[in-house]
Amino acid sequence: MLSETFKVLVETMIQSFKPKDCDSIISIVDSMPIVTCKGKNREGKVATEITSKGYCSTKNMYYYGMKLHMVGQRREGTFPFPEMITLTPASDNDLTVFKSECVPYLSGRTVLADKTYSDFSFFNESNPVKVLTSHKEIKGEPEVLKQREKAARDLFSQAVSKVRQPIESFFNWLNEKTEIQRASKVRATKGLLVHTFGKLAIALLTFVNF
Repeated sequence: MLSETFKVLVETMIQSFKPKDCDSIISIVDSMPIVTCKGKNREGKVATEITSKGYCSTKNMYYYGMKLHMVGQRREGTFPFPEMITLTPASDNDLTVFKSECVPYLSGRTVLADKTYSDFSFFNESNPVKVLTSHKEIKGEPEVLKQREKAARDLFSQAVSKVRQPIESFFNWLNEKTEIQRASKVRATKGLLVHTFGKLAIALLTFVNF
């Protein structure tokens, strides 16, 4: 029930408050952790139906909890505008979630992402969605080719990272406003859902007036 209510809220916000400066071609995708407990050897005991153990590479952190996935339309010089938000257990793979939950609705788009989302065989020339990521090492590539292409690949990776940076800023803003990542005081599944959807709703309502 809560998830359906939140879905309606997001759809209403997109339809009613979408800024005119949203890029209709370029979107950005990323995820952030929602933590019920953290530590490599900790065992999560809360809301086990919807949580699992995950790893956040940007924070070098093992944790139990959920993961918030977001696709946002690029806006010049400011936060991207959220167009898709999905919650999954922390162990769910970002690329798998993106391909199953988001890609079907992004035909004709170019999506910028980190290298976690790299899949050359899936996002090929016949795919209507184009995904650009920082360079990912190609297994078995000759060393001479790596060195020859290094400068160009580094420049490309820097360019992708620069365009992606606003979604990281959005997540920082979201956490500063709501402390959504800190779910360690939650004691039940219903409480975690209320914590997560409630804080997201508050943040999104604040965001449209930001």
